[in-house]
Amino acid sequence: MKVEPSSLEWKDAYKLLIGSILPRPIAFVSTLSKDGAANLAPFSFFTGICADPFLVCFAPMRKGTDGEKKDTLRNIEETKEFVINIVGEKIVNEMNDCSVDYPPDTDEFEKVKLSKISSDIVLPPRVKESDVQLECVLREVLHFGEHPGSGSLVIGQVVMVHVQDQLYREGRINTEMLQPIGRLAGQSYTRAAADTFVLERRKQLS
Repeated sequence: MKVEPSSLEWKDAYKLLIGSILPRPIAFVSTLSKDGAANLAPFSFFTGICADPFLVCFAPMRKGTDGEKKDTLRNIEETKEFVINIVGEKIVNEMNDCSVDYPPDTDEFEKVKLSKISSDIVLPPRVKESDVQLECVLREVLHFGEHPGSGSLVIGQVVMVHVQDQLYREGRINTEMLQPIGRLAGQSYTRAAADTFVLERRKQLS
């Protein structure tokens, strides 16, 4: 079967996209508005870019109803700062509850009963219950349309990493203890550390 994305309605193209690229890590992004209102929302289009400079990115889509920017994107454009809180299994329900499209003045931290903890460098708070938190300053944002189905790419430079002490050993994070969650298609998720295997990287094939 061949499918040309340009021939599809955006919702059908979206289903093709999220059904092909998986599992996807979740960026649980905390921001502040220019007036100081806290916001917390999950995004599953998220990955790292490089280590030097230490860059990460996530891609918030426009609202499917009217093509408006989501609060997270608007806040980042206004303040140039955000925190990515890594989602472990212990906060997966709270993360899911934050995916609701609340009014802009709603504090999702309070709504889902997650704890704010001050960041070291940026102003947006971190999620205390998250075991890894990345403080970021905005490096660049690219926009791809202003209609439902379109989105933006937010590139952030990580200026501080917070890791729970018990997870960090000899410069590495213990994946089994972190218990990261990945997003699949629809309402399905996966436990990323539940069933793993090792492949040694070969130097050269004979």
